[in-house]
Amino acid sequence: MDDYEIECAIESILFVSGDPVKISRIAAVLEIEQDDVAAAADRMRDKYSYDKRGISLVRLEDSLQLCSSPHYSELIVKALETRKQPQLSQPALEVLAIAAYFQPVTRVHIEQIRGVDSSYTLGLLAERGLVEPCGRLAAPGRPLLYRTTDAFLRTFGLESLRDLPELPEIEATGDEREGIHNAIMELRAREEQVDEDRDGL
Repeated sequence: MDDYEIECAIESILFVSGDPVKISRIAAVLEIEQDDVAAAADRMRDKYSYDKRGISLVRLEDSLQLCSSPHYSELIVKALETRKQPQLSQPALEVLAIAAYFQPVTRVHIEQIRGVDSSYTLGLLAERGLVEPCGRLAAPGRPLLYRTTDAFLRTFGLESLRDLPELPEIEATGDEREGIHNAIMELRAREEQVDEDRDGL
């Protein structure tokens, strides 16, 4: 299977799936190395971008997904009559930042850091698909654990959780509340930039 056939196969798999597909799964199906899948994905992403195609290839941690290109977001909204999601509120960003940096995390842990009840906000984030339950803590009451989702990465233009800015203040002081403000500001800036890219290109 040459490079062109690999790219076509990946494109077909991602198109039909619609959802993110693990690189390891694609490699197993095509009987090639994961590095070859990643290299093909990089070439495809560059081609789509250079040609200003209607689709773009997004890498989310160890998965790949085909998405509509931000160049045509305005036309897509008009054609499908979809409404843009409102920007996240400050409380929502606070909860999301804590979940992103301390995941998997319980609601109680989030509330300990914020100092206020966060059940409603956590529920809203789960409804928007930005956080999801990922098991239970081995502690009395077995509280739910939460983590961020692929939708979180897409919303903030991140390829991986490794792209989140570091929080040196937390490491230096041991106080989890330190540095969260900076994380919130960074997430807000990323959210606004992704919105600008979708609306302005």
